[in-house]
Amino acid sequence: MPRAVITFAAAIAFAAAAWAATTPRQGALALLLLAAALLVAGAAWLDPGLGVSKTLTLVATLAAAAAGGRVLFAAIPGVQPVTVIAVAAGAALGARAGFGVGALAALASNFFLGQGPWTPWQMLAWGGCGVAGALAAPLVRRRVPFALLCFVLGFAFSGLMDVWEWYSFYPHTWAALTVQLGRGFWFDAAHAIGNVVIALVAGPELRRLLERYGRRLRTEVVWT
Repeated sequence: MPRAVITFAAAIAFAAAAWAATTPRQGALALLLLAAALLVAGAAWLDPGLGVSKTLTLVATLAAAAAGGRVLFAAIPGVQPVTVIAVAAGAALGARAGFGVGALAALASNFFLGQGPWTPWQMLAWGGCGVAGALAAPLVRRRVPFALLCFVLGFAFSGLMDVWEWYSFYPHTWAALTVQLGRGFWFDAAHAIGNVVIALVAGPELRRLLERYGRRLRTEVVWT
């Protein structure tokens, strides 16, 4: 069933992407459909990997903590702990858990900060940060590499959101894109630098804590 859902969602995503490319005036709606299809595929991908209730509880708890931190830091533009927590979850618990934490954190925090057409793309972007943490797990055991990855992902997340906003609402010209990226640079830099500070303070410790918990979840008790 999950494989069929992923295949169907991929077909919808391809159709939405083609629509966005051939009908720029409908770019906002086409990109919204594309994001929704990708999230459906992501949810189907998560299903077999997060079937254990304790794992689901841990992912939900981490997402709630990340969402709460984002709301708490809302007064400081661009600064939030979601990227760091998603990367730590991905590195310690795997790609599915990292994606789940990032995506759910974006969705939950936007109930307080405001839902909109940007929400699916934030879910995908922060979910992608969790997957990146899993892929880079062997490289981010030390504090500085962990912080550097979060720095890069801070700019990647913000850049994706800038491109989405440009394509959805502004003229599809290089000049408009340059203005959009330039206007958001300082917010993007604040996000990246904030990630570095949070990662240096608590990133590796959070990863090690989650790794220990993950090993406990994978331990099976055999009665003889």
